[in-house]
Amino acid sequence: MSLWIKICGNTSLDDALMAVEAGADALGFVFAPSPRHVTAAEVAGIVSRLPAAIEKIGVFVDASLSEIYATVRECGLTGVQLHFDANPNLPGKLRARLAPELRILQVVHFDARSAEENAAQLARHARNPNIDAVLVDSRTGSAVGGTGVAFDWAAARSALFKEAKDLKIIAAGGLNPKNVAEAIATLRPWGVDAVSGVEAAPGRKDPDKVRAFVGNARAAAKEKLAPR
Repeated sequence: MSLWIKICGNTSLDDALMAVEAGADALGFVFAPSPRHVTAAEVAGIVSRLPAAIEKIGVFVDASLSEIYATVRECGLTGVQLHFDANPNLPGKLRARLAPELRILQVVHFDARSAEENAAQLARHARNPNIDAVLVDSRTGSAVGGTGVAFDWAAARSALFKEAKDLKIIAAGGLNPKNVAEAIATLRPWGVDAVSGVEAAPGRKDPDKVRAFVGNARAAAKEKLAPR
């Protein structure tokens, strides 16, 4: 299986279609306070005009089951990203109320100072049959995603990625066209996710950066393909 690539923080149909053309596997839409925030109505209008094969992932922070359920249904999303420390029962409830094939991603915010705690989080998520993949991201004092800041890849490789075994792990946090190859070589992830690193401005994509990110990621994956 090839590297899975998600371009997140889309706010317009033009940006979404451009990312599809560039070769992304998935698009992300942020339903949380952010410069990239979108409404369900806006995303529904975008999703209806996207190819069926592209994954459409809703990103949620501190959202309830009913809120996520309603948004997925209204927008026609194919997956959700739980970008918070969600109740372990939430993924199962979502899958039961929506569709068995719904892709459910759970975030772990990696900090080298809390590597042991992060490893315990990863192990807990790995035991949850309703979590399809874990997205490892960075965070700052004011933002839980889209920070433009990379976490310590070497520390994360040792604490999380080497121990993942069959768990799909997606690398995020500060990735851009210039550093994605190094991130893939170091972490050997199942997938990668970019937001601010492929933008011209918050919420607006830079076509050249998106194309370069996807191209560089694909080339790096061929050179050092992560075990699947």
